[in-house]
Amino acid sequence: MLVFPNAKINIGLRITEKRADGFHNLQSCFYPVGWTDALEIIPADEFSFSSSGIPIPGDPARNLCVKAYALVKADYSLPPVQMHLHKNVPIGAGLGGGSADAAFALTMLNDRFGLNLTTHQLEEYARQLGSDCAFFIQNKPMYCLEKGDVFEGIDTDLTGYYIVLVYPNLGISTAEAYAGVRPQQPAESLRSQLEQPITNWRKIIHNDFEDSLFPRYPLLKRLKEQLYELGAVYASMSGSGSTVYGIFNAPLVDTNQFSDYSVFQTRL
Repeated sequence: MLVFPNAKINIGLRITEKRADGFHNLQSCFYPVGWTDALEIIPADEFSFSSSGIPIPGDPARNLCVKAYALVKADYSLPPVQMHLHKNVPIGAGLGGGSADAAFALTMLNDRFGLNLTTHQLEEYARQLGSDCAFFIQNKPMYCLEKGDVFEGIDTDLTGYYIVLVYPNLGISTAEAYAGVRPQQPAESLRSQLEQPITNWRKIIHNDFEDSLFPRYPLLKRLKEQLYELGAVYASMSGSGSTVYGIFNAPLVDTNQFSDYSVFQTRL
């Protein structure tokens, strides 16, 4: 069984308060995009995990896909499998690539072995793996609250627009990103801002991580400015960085100025 875990972007990201458990509450719209990894799970005589593509740092035994398998196996009699992940979505890029891999692994195990887990049950497993993981179970635009793992439906629809994602070969850890944030309650909820026309978003919808990361990494600010210069109707950093994206009315023909970076363009 082969699937293609996709990335997501954040349209707006407001850090509203620090929680007693050390995490932060937030407001954001998570939106799926078509930059994908590839994950294969097949029956095997013994469990194994391997990867190719972008090198994945750390112990392979602690990969989120492996953790997803172990989490489900603790409750169900899963047979051994061979898992192979081809990594294509950049790491430390604010795109949720690792979270998507884990969520897709949960869904594949459910389907392959007929576990009949509900969406709610799969999301509960995913929440144990990471704050972004649960989003990828339903994998559709969502208004996200608390740690980014509590969802409300939202009508935000970018169908027909084009998106250009620029990853400047710079990984930013979640810990580094959160170290610089100053939580505050926004005067207006992000949900109400998202209801305005996309042509207004540039003035009102903000990613709070930009406040601390742009001064530290001026390149990110410049990438956002370049996307606007090329005609983006909205541009932003995604998540805690470092990918910067622009939403366009038409395909961007000339991406030469980003030739030193990883660039992905697709229709939404």
